[in-house]
Amino acid sequence: MKKVLIAIDYNPISEKVVDAGYKLAKQMDAEVSLIHVVADVSYYGVQYPTFMGYGGYDTSIDLSLATEMRNVAKNYLETVAKHLKDPSVSTQLEYGDAADAILKYAEEWKADVIVLGTHSHNFLEKLLLGDVASQVLKHTKVPVFMVPVKK
Repeated sequence: MKKVLIAIDYNPISEKVVDAGYKLAKQMDAEVSLIHVVADVSYYGVQYPTFMGYGGYDTSIDLSLATEMRNVAKNYLETVAKHLKDPSVSTQLEYGDAADAILKYAEEWKADVIVLGTHSHNFLEKLLLGDVASQVLKHTKVPVFMVPVKK
């Protein structure tokens, strides 16, 4: 195994995920890439007709907000990479559904293993939103290294 992809989000527990994934990579003398996925905010600008008494969004998306979100995400990835003090660590910023983006990039980059944290969302969140780790596990073509991060 020569390529380890570490998926991170803005949750502070990502530090534990990054550290565990990086340690695994170094034990295998593997290349490391950090990936962060920004949710697609474009649907917030869609002008829906009134439904169930809700008037919908009456303005289109503020492009400066989307640009700012990208800048914050890029800065976050760069900061995490610096935390590792390893200039060979690469970063990848993706957009859209987190599980889909992680799986797509893992295939493009030819990752040998994907490192993920296991968040402890409540049952309703998992039911409505799904769980990124579950979706990655369900559809992956490579091994997944799960880092337990429960409080």
